[in-house]
Amino acid sequence: MSRGLILLGAAALLPVAALATPQARAPVPSDGAALFREKCGMCHGKVGMGTGLLARRVQPAELLERTDLTAEYVIQAARTGIGNMPAIPRGEASDAQLRAIAQWLALGPKRR
Repeated sequence: MSRGLILLGAAALLPVAALATPQARAPVPSDGAALFREKCGMCHGKVGMGTGLLARRVQPAELLERTDLTAEYVIQAARTGIGNMPAIPRGEASDAQLRAIAQWLALGPKRR
């Protein structure tokens, strides 16, 4: 009898356990261009605020046109922030996503 109660109790907890289980994360896309558009483009695209502010210090200001970016520099700048750009936490862009973006940007304008 106690075994039946235990099984019944366990069965009753199944829906709660299913709700408490974290959802599987979507696979990280390896496409740096798509990730750049998703994670960075709103500020660093052609009409983004980051591009306008960067133009005060660096030419060309648009990251897509730069030839002097290394992947390590992009990662460090994104994680620590520069000037008005806030640091990008891992919750907004994972290490793998940021590495894909950085490696794609480091290829320079001829990457497309």
